[in-house]
Amino acid sequence: MSLFSGPDFTVDEMLNRCPEDLKVDLLYDGKTKALYSTPNEDIVLMEFKDVIQRTSDDQEESIRSKGFYNSYISATIFKHLEKYGIRTHFLGLLQERYHLVRSLQILPMQVTIRNVASGGFARRFGIREGEELDRPVMEFFYKSDELGDPWLNRYHLRALEICSGDEEIVRLEEDAWRIHAALGEFFEQRGLVLVDMQFEFGRDEDGLVVLADEISPDTCRLWDEETGERLDRDRFHFNLGDTEEAYREVYRRVAWKE
Repeated sequence: MSLFSGPDFTVDEMLNRCPEDLKVDLLYDGKTKALYSTPNEDIVLMEFKDVIQRTSDDQEESIRSKGFYNSYISATIFKHLEKYGIRTHFLGLLQERYHLVRSLQILPMQVTIRNVASGGFARRFGIREGEELDRPVMEFFYKSDELGDPWLNRYHLRALEICSGDEEIVRLEEDAWRIHAALGEFFEQRGLVLVDMQFEFGRDEDGLVVLADEISPDTCRLWDEETGERLDRDRFHFNLGDTEEAYREVYRRVAWKE
């Protein structure tokens, strides 16, 4: 139960509180994150967990400090994107594992941009994993565990009313490319190859589509520029070991401060 008694509280006021004081109701309890309503109906508290899951067989494991690393990595990246005029749901980092975020109506889709053939893309098209693509590829997927996240195109987005119309689809694609361009350079400066990335969008109270969820080694494939070593969720998916060390290395390059 929240210790607050008033109707609404500002972001600054909430950032100076303990996360437990802000939790009102559990809105969502997923494998890697949990969402809580707060005394401000426009703001949600997002908690990062240490759990990692392999989608192929639903195997999961707790990786020490993973939630801490992802929280700081994602917060740093969202702040970086906002410098480029990209609107996000991120409002602030609360302690180590929590974000204050805008309450959004999440679109039931996932946007993926690929620079290098890997994962399902390489298997689908018979391309050697690790082969750099002549140009980046953007793909859409319908978010449904039961259906296996089927592939979408623009016609699906309209027919299923995921997007409100052609204008919103074009704006979403433009924003996705801007995010991709900003992060490609961002990771390159840190000795990381952005192999691919997946992200989500949601509508705010004004009906505008903004970037949501997180950007971390859970949602990006990141390889070391010199060695090609995988520094992301694939270390767990492929039983490569040293998953915690990989996340810590990305944290060190992206978010660590002396």
